[in-house]
Amino acid sequence: MNTDLDPSSTATTLAPGQPLIRVDDLCVRFGDGTAAVDAVKGVSFTVEAGKTTALVGESGSGKSVTAMAILRLLPYPKASHPRGSIHYGDQELLSAPEPRMRALRGDRFGTIFQEPMTSLNPLHTIAKQIGETLWLHKGLKGDQARARILELLTLVGIREPEKRLASYPHELSGGQRQRVMIAMALANEPELLIADEPTTALDVTIQEQILNLLAELQQKLGMAILLISHDLNVVRRFAHHVCVMNQGELVEQASTDALFSNPQHPYTKKLLDAEPSGQPAQCPPAAETILATDNLKVWFPIKQGLLKRTVDHIKAVNGVTLDLKPGQSLGVVGESGSGKTTLALALLRLTRSDGPITFEGQRIDPLGQQQVTPLRKQMQVVFQDPFGSLSPRMTVGEIVGEGLGIHQADSPAEHEAQIIEALTEVGLDPDTRHRYPHEFSGGQRQRIAIARALVLKPRLLVLDEPTSALDRTVQSQIIELLRDLQQKHRLSYLFISHDLAVVRALCHQLLVMRAGEVIEQGDAGEIFANPRQEYTRQLLKAAFVA
Repeated sequence: MNTDLDPSSTATTLAPGQPLIRVDDLCVRFGDGTAAVDAVKGVSFTVEAGKTTALVGESGSGKSVTAMAILRLLPYPKASHPRGSIHYGDQELLSAPEPRMRALRGDRFGTIFQEPMTSLNPLHTIAKQIGETLWLHKGLKGDQARARILELLTLVGIREPEKRLASYPHELSGGQRQRVMIAMALANEPELLIADEPTTALDVTIQEQILNLLAELQQKLGMAILLISHDLNVVRRFAHHVCVMNQGELVEQASTDALFSNPQHPYTKKLLDAEPSGQPAQCPPAAETILATDNLKVWFPIKQGLLKRTVDHIKAVNGVTLDLKPGQSLGVVGESGSGKTTLALALLRLTRSDGPITFEGQRIDPLGQQQVTPLRKQMQVVFQDPFGSLSPRMTVGEIVGEGLGIHQADSPAEHEAQIIEALTEVGLDPDTRHRYPHEFSGGQRQRIAIARALVLKPRLLVLDEPTSALDRTVQSQIIELLRDLQQKHRLSYLFISHDLAVVRALCHQLLVMRAGEVIEQGDAGEIFANPRQEYTRQLLKAAFVA
């Protein structure tokens, strides 16, 4: 990778350790009059050239609002600044003209957003989206741009990048989409990289690769990084300086070593004590099996030529055998693109597969969709992104009760009673059923998604990265909730996650996947204590390194 900065009139020439960004007494207010909300209250900190400053805190603490204020990407004029300033070198950003900010964004300032699916254009290929920023800021076109795009995709760990140039965002896994976002942010070798939860969607091995990549680029380019993260392990390993935010205020800041070894503020101590802990719920002995597969395969054909003949297959799931008992949790882990979610979709009969699938003693793989529909009541799913999986046009009550209208011919009063019961079980006020998803935090939305699944009294719950986008404190609450619900209802969980700390706290059995195949499986405690395969050891090393 060429690490020579392109000369620019907006570039600064600072030595490592000098302040690149200075935030002084920053306030951000949304709305006017009595309806005004102060989202950021008098925040002051610096981001030094060549160093990483981390903003940490729970959802709603003002981390992302502070970062977006630096980029001037808040919804103006709805957002205002009663006081404060932000300086980039000798330039004041809050009063800078918009043409200057456009010149800075994407060139001197790179940004990695938290949710790549909503940040990438679904109508444009990966090559076009990365190429756009190269053309706008560097004037690269044609073969030059293509070579640079391939270089960037290789740099961020996209396998066979030539085959991905024509791909659209929906054709990539969550981790692959995040890597594309990182490639776009690094395309013009920025001086400041704002990374908003850059590794949330990544498995631990790729997370380590990305963090090492960013550290390497930081050293070569003198790039400053403003890191926003709820993953304190990432912050501890990667940041030089940490700022802790709570309810819009900066409650503590210190060097990383000082803050983690001797936190001063009670809120900081609370964050550091919120790591996933405890043991899986006690699993009652059971002879019967609720879900089983034998040599399950999901192959997607690769077609070429005018007649679209099949020339090869993508073996997304290749020969998976598993057995899940009532009241048991099976953790499915592996790299992004390893086949975890595809396996879950096949088990739920939401994608075609080859091989027997048995649910509660019945073969369900030969059944048509009409025959499978009654079984949906017993097989429910909770998705990774609760905001994306909850309809913004429906109230919470309508969302939770939607399945009741399909599967149970009860009276409206009975349905409402069941909705209230489900919301109460997941720790939400029943009155929330009259509100809409956008009125809730990420953790509350995930509780709503769990209530929607629980209201039908299922036997099997598939959880696809249900805690990856949540703060550690909220993660701990969701894990405790899932443990309690499992013991109360003897639920079986198929738990897909790249967060091995969460898996260790919740799962009885473990299945490790790579490139569609099972690398290792068995008792979770035994595998965590003594992994047999080198790949599993790499995963654990990346997840639990001090």
